[in-house]
Amino acid sequence: MDVTMTVNGREMSASVPPETTLLRLLREEWGQTGAKLGCDVGDCGACTVLIDGLAINACLMLVGQADGRQVTTIEGLADLEAFHPLQKHFEDLAALQCGFCGPGMILSAKYLLDNNPDPSTDEIKDALAGNLCRCTGYTKIIEAVADAAKELAATGKAA
Repeated sequence: MDVTMTVNGREMSASVPPETTLLRLLREEWGQTGAKLGCDVGDCGACTVLIDGLAINACLMLVGQADGRQVTTIEGLADLEAFHPLQKHFEDLAALQCGFCGPGMILSAKYLLDNNPDPSTDEIKDALAGNLCRCTGYTKIIEAVADAAKELAATGKAA
């Protein structure tokens, strides 16, 4: 199956078997390794990417479902010159330890802030509910999202 999609602003094409997941294509063919293979059944959120702005589990999406769409991975969120405010606050608060869940957490939080720039603590918890972290107690992760929302609001920037 031939597929073409825009990944982090760059049009990319591949010819892969139709049973290939988006996660495998991103990681193995295109070198976008930020999305992680955790549970492979959609329970952990480590593979979260944005498809046309919607947070999805890339391990559950077949490449044909992503054909012609916009895909954003953690690699497309910022560059080495300047972190996205979410990344900055996750780092500033030491919200992550091993970092395995980080890309999924950050992209899920970006989806939240894109759609709700002033979320309550409960709304942040709900938005991150599909992401598992085995290292932290989630408190600093929630604080990092709240701090990023405040910074974005203060600067007038969109998430």
